[in-house]
Amino acid sequence: MAKNIHGRKADPVAKIDANGVFYRELNARLRDAVSNGTQRIVLQNVYGQRYIGTDLDKPVEIEIFGTPGNDLGAFMDGPRIIVHGNAQDGCGNTMNNGEIIVHGHAGDIIGLSARGGKIFVREDVGYRAGIHMKEYQEKKPVLVIGGTAQDFLGEYMAGGILILLGLDLKEGERHKANFIGTGMHGGVIYLSGTVDDFQLGKEVGIAEPEEEDCQILQKFVGEFAAHFGYDAGGILKLKFTKLFPLWLRPYGRLYAY
Repeated sequence: MAKNIHGRKADPVAKIDANGVFYRELNARLRDAVSNGTQRIVLQNVYGQRYIGTDLDKPVEIEIFGTPGNDLGAFMDGPRIIVHGNAQDGCGNTMNNGEIIVHGHAGDIIGLSARGGKIFVREDVGYRAGIHMKEYQEKKPVLVIGGTAQDFLGEYMAGGILILLGLDLKEGERHKANFIGTGMHGGVIYLSGTVDDFQLGKEVGIAEPEEEDCQILQKFVGEFAAHFGYDAGGILKLKFTKLFPLWLRPYGRLYAY
């Protein structure tokens, strides 16, 4: 058993009832538990408290029962967060490393400016999912969405991997998102399901997945399936489309003298 900074044995598991607890107090208690060497924290009765897991940099697992508020896991660098419910806006905002697993829906701007780590959402997400995701050398954020998304998916994407599976679409139903990849200048989007050309940003190219793309899909669809109890093989049999940026600096000419 790990010891805390005072030399006392740390409790490897902590349970916190968040019912009626103001978000600042809840996050203070969360940080105290992590500082004391707790390896797993269970948050029960979470009702919209914001910033849970923000800026944490320890490999702690945080299991949430309820609906966390905005900016879940923002700036975090290492934890694993599991949400048994829905997540609100800004989930994974500028996260650097770690993993967020949402057993439900997520709101707008999920993965905003993420620099690394992985986010898995079992069902649908809101507007501007994956906006301005970025990457540096081998560090790439990954966002996998089991359902569908609203407009501006992958807007201003500068790097990373975004996978939209469309598993909840009915037969013959199409993705409804418009302006997909608007301003995209890096990274890649893999999309299962049907979209028309007019739904894509003018900066986006379309291609069939190649062998390297199939390996990427196999890896991250496999992880998605393991988290949520799906058959990875069945998902991988679906037809995927690869979306990629046509230009490195799509708006560079607007600022040139």
